[in-house]
Amino acid sequence: MDYQKLSKDILRLVGGSDNVVAVTNCLTRLRFNLKDESKADDAAIEALEGVSGIVKKGGQYQIIIGNDVGYVYEELNKLGKFSN
Repeated sequence: MDYQKLSKDILRLVGGSDNVVAVTNCLTRLRFNLKDESKADDAAIEALEGVSGIVKKGGQYQIIIGNDVGYVYEELNKLGKFSN
């Protein structure tokens, strides 16, 4: 899996780094707090190779990656320069 490409695609499809308030991860998911959830392209994100699905819960936009989520999270932080 190309973690850098997947991270770039996810960041673009959630509306860019300007739309991200915060991003964290758990064992299998990226957990975004987005400024405007309507900017996220659910269908395009779910179609990405490496993404197993999306869950919207408790004000979080969660992207299910699986066991490789830590690598994707690391690349996202480099791209978006996020500090959580």
